Amino acid sequence: MNTSGFELLKSRCQDDWQAYTRHRFLRELAIGSLPRMAFQHYLQQDYLFLIHFARAYALAAYKSPTLADLRQAHEGLKAILDLELGLHVEYCAGWGISEAALEQTPEARPTTAYTRYVLDTGQRGDLLDLHVALAPCVIGYAEIANWINAQPFTVRGAENPYNAWIAMYESEEFQAAARSEQQWIDARMAGLPEARLEALTTIFREATRLETDFWAMNLEMTP
Repeated sequence: MNTSGFELLKSRCQDDWQAYTRHRFLRELAIGSLPRMAFQHYLQQDYLFLIHFARAYALAAYKSPTLADLRQAHEGLKAILDLELGLHVEYCAGWGISEAALEQTPEARPTTAYTRYVLDTGQRGDLLDLHVALAPCVIGYAEIANWINAQPFTVRGAENPYNAWIAMYESEEFQAAARSEQQWIDARMAGLPEARLEALTTIFREATRLETDFWAMNLEMTP
């Protein structure tokens, strides 16, 4: 049985993928012991990331070779601008972070590093390069939610202040979006020559490492 394109990328970057999807930030979040300051910092930086994510979808529209790809990019951009950013602002308000504070948040270096890497990769490469650079976020968060739910140490319900975050990414809507993204990548990686697979692996590995740095920076905010 042949390994799918996305699973092949994961297998070639196994150590980096494990470091990202099993990070201490996530373990503490699952237990409910993550310091409030660390999570608030994450929420503020994630707001900035969403804005760059929208730009990535705009770039995907420009890079789209087919009408179907163009429509997919448009739907992604529309979802972020019309829905996700609003929901994020509302969620942040529950954590004591106003929209004005979000808009004034300075961008941390790990945020800059990952988002600019994604955009630069998309500008230099093709649509597949861009999707692979985004995959650790789009597909990774769905896997992370499933992993958290499978751990014996995970606390769910009102006892965990981060329960709503876990619920967001375990939702069928998000899981379906992740599956759709993986299917898109799998279809376009089928039959690619080894040299092209190696290039995509390099993109995936670097994007995964930068996502790991995105977790780590929030822990550095705490004493």
